[in-house]
Amino acid sequence: MSGHRDVGVPAEKSSRILSRRKILQQTAWLVAAAPFARGTGMAEQPVSPVMDKLSMYMSVARNRTLPDEVVEKAKHHILDTFAAMVSGSDLSPGRAAIRFAREYGGERVSTVVGSPVLCGAIEAAITNAELAHSDETDDYYAYAWLGAHPGCSIVPAALALGEQSGIDGMEFLRAVVLGYDVGIRVVSTLGPEALIKETHNMVATFGSAAAGGCAVGLNAPQMRWLLDYAAQQSGSGIFAWRRDTEHMEKAFVFAGAGARNGVTAALLVKAGWTGVNDILSGPDNFFQAYSPKADPAGLIDKLGERYEVTRTNIKKWTVGGPIQAALDALDNLLKRHPFEADQVQQVVVRVYTSGAATVNGREMPDICLQHMIAVMLMDKTVSFRAAHDRDRMQDPLILRQRAKVQLVPDEELERQMPRREAIVEVTLADGTHLTDHVEAVRGTTENPMTRDEVVAKARDLMTPVLGPTNCTKLIAKLLGLDDAKDIRELRPLLQRA
Repeated sequence: MSGHRDVGVPAEKSSRILSRRKILQQTAWLVAAAPFARGTGMAEQPVSPVMDKLSMYMSVARNRTLPDEVVEKAKHHILDTFAAMVSGSDLSPGRAAIRFAREYGGERVSTVVGSPVLCGAIEAAITNAELAHSDETDDYYAYAWLGAHPGCSIVPAALALGEQSGIDGMEFLRAVVLGYDVGIRVVSTLGPEALIKETHNMVATFGSAAAGGCAVGLNAPQMRWLLDYAAQQSGSGIFAWRRDTEHMEKAFVFAGAGARNGVTAALLVKAGWTGVNDILSGPDNFFQAYSPKADPAGLIDKLGERYEVTRTNIKKWTVGGPIQAALDALDNLLKRHPFEADQVQQVVVRVYTSGAATVNGREMPDICLQHMIAVMLMDKTVSFRAAHDRDRMQDPLILRQRAKVQLVPDEELERQMPRREAIVEVTLADGTHLTDHVEAVRGTTENPMTRDEVVAKARDLMTPVLGPTNCTKLIAKLLGLDDAKDIRELRPLLQRA
């Protein structure tokens, strides 16, 4: 029985009644929606003090003098991210990204690292970001509840638009620093109650937008529109990337999508697009959408005093985060009490519970704790090449050592998060028992790597791709950004035939 036809009314008349009702309903909806369609449904709100201070800070960041220690730390992270891009160009996600850039075409203004390709800024940003997070090489931020990989999106965004604009080395560095400050502050201000499943894309989107806006020289009102367009692209993805065994989708979620979003926002505003003057306050604002109880003042908390790049960690080992402390511990034991793999009877590795689930018996070598421990036992170190050698996962010699490794999820270590601690216990065949507990992973802010260590890691990653001469020149250029007159000076050192 129809639920729409009036009882006792002829079919033809009923049809006319329904048509009139439909027209009236549509007219009422259009009348109600018309002011919004014209953009005049609500008067524009006055700019809040938070947005005023933030946008003004962002607009002058390109020329602001930074403390020496911040400049040095930023150089470490820029070098580390370029090394991740270069090495990533030889991995499956990186090769796929370069194919995308080559086939897409576009204006030839920005460099695709590790290739001869030049393309538009948006394509270069997404491609280089994909390279930078092709594996677990790049930097990471871990404070309180927040975890993110900021460099892999922010540095490519600043590079793409920096090349387009012809900025100098220090302007590029300052754009990167601003990206860390804005991207990380946005998500940390939202807090753990935020209505999002992932934080990575949001850090990447806002961080890349800030870096990109700085690189193209947006003024304060334009920076407000930039943040508006970043907010409108700030969906954070879903956990399905965990099922991707090639690290390709993960690289897109953590890096590529955010770099694309941020560069797009900067280019739109640079081209004259306007928007809401303050997406942080007023009706339907950013915080209402994601975390209504959050205090927007967190965005400007110690802005210009606390630099988030100095609180971001660099990985000593090019492997998944939960494996870092375990390799540190085994490395410490090998240095204190040298032994050979065949002398080992058992290795027990205790890792925080959530981390253990991430690295337990994974198909990817650099995400598999048991495999990486076996490699360390055999090689006495873990190089980038060894961490990405899939064939070696079937090597009988490695499998023999891997069988000795027991991974134990530890609730006590879980309570120490976000400190990614690990305890490694080695029992030798003669009964010797060795133990090491790493509380501060090498490369974290509590136990930072030296410049020489960062350089050594970069050489390991880049020399096989660029060759020793160009690798040395690129390292010198990145550590001497103060003297670079045009960021495009890096291009010949980043490309290969």
